[in-house]
Amino acid sequence: MKSVNILSICGSGTVTSSMVAAKLKDRLSEHGYQVSATEAKPTEALNLAQSKRFDIIAHTSPLPKGDYRIPCANAFACITGMGEDKFFEDFLKALQSIGK
Repeated sequence: MKSVNILSICGSGTVTSSMVAAKLKDRLSEHGYQVSATEAKPTEALNLAQSKRFDIIAHTSPLPKGDYRIPCANAFACITGMGEDKFFEDFLKALQSIGK
């Protein structure tokens, strides 16, 4: 099983980011991933991303400008359900692009 650490970002750092993290855990487990997720607010994202503890960011709120040094994926489709399959496909490709 492959391990991946996801930083899940939403406006408050709680509700939506938890929902996105849960969906990612479910979908990625189908592809052999063991997922660890941390939820946070956009204002915390840059410092957390640069800590080198995370492989990828899934966000539903805009991220402040900066060098996150890891892939960032807009996860808004997880809220609406529209384009969700495409989001998961792109998310898997992003993980593969970093060797995960």
